Amino acid sequence: MKNIVLIGMPAVGKSTIGVLAAKSLGFAFIDTDLIIQQNTGRLLQDIIDKDGLDAFCIDEERAICSVSAEQNAVIATGGSAVYSREAMLFLKKHGLVYYLSLPTEEISKRLTNITTRGIAKRPEDTIEDVFRRRAELYAEYADITVDCFGKTPEDTVAELCDYHKLVGG
Repeated sequence: MKNIVLIGMPAVGKSTIGVLAAKSLGFAFIDTDLIIQQNTGRLLQDIIDKDGLDAFCIDEERAICSVSAEQNAVIATGGSAVYSREAMLFLKKHGLVYYLSLPTEEISKRLTNITTRGIAKRPEDTIEDVFRRRAELYAEYADITVDCFGKTPEDTVAELCDYHKLVGG
């Protein structure tokens, strides 16, 4: 089976759904945000605050392109992964890309730590601003869009795993 790559806005549930899907399918789980932190020895927010958005995006691209993609894995990316064409082409080459979709109102409700979470955004940006910049990119890179609104993580995982088995990943 091919890897499952999860993209989408912060707080949509990529890591939570990723872990549950990996357990359901017997896949490994990889979180690219954690790889960035391991590679740099720093928190995501610290990189963004001190080095800037461009530097963070370079760290993110390096982390994604360093993933050992030859295993069956669920790969949860940071919401800004779509800013790097190189990273996204790497992920698409090695897996099916699932865009986990939620309305911005729901994302805003879930994001209680927007200033400390490590979201790749300019200081003046709102979640709506970030979504406007990324929505077209999510649609461009997604092989499959999964609407997560009104679903539990378990419901979303079941839908994702059923589809992945059906298409033979």
